[in-house]
Amino acid sequence: MSHVFSDETHRNLLSRIPHCTGREVADWLRTVEEGPSLFRFEEKVSWLRGEHDLAYGHAKAIVHEYDLRRAARKLR
Repeated sequence: MSHVFSDETHRNLLSRIPHCTGREVADWLRTVEEGPSLFRFEEKVSWLRGEHDLAYGHAKAIVHEYDLRRAARKLR
């Protein structure tokens, strides 16, 4: 996985995503889930940026959050 932001920066980016994009984080996580089966972190980020015109930081935060939640589901 690519370098990620600090926890604080990640939380701040996530909190601004609804205001900046007009969509809730949960909607973006669903978009990643239902999107193409891309394996690499940066591929997912590039897809979000290209397909949905997201800023790099927002796309990266969404993919990182998606990966965190997916990993948490596997641990249960």
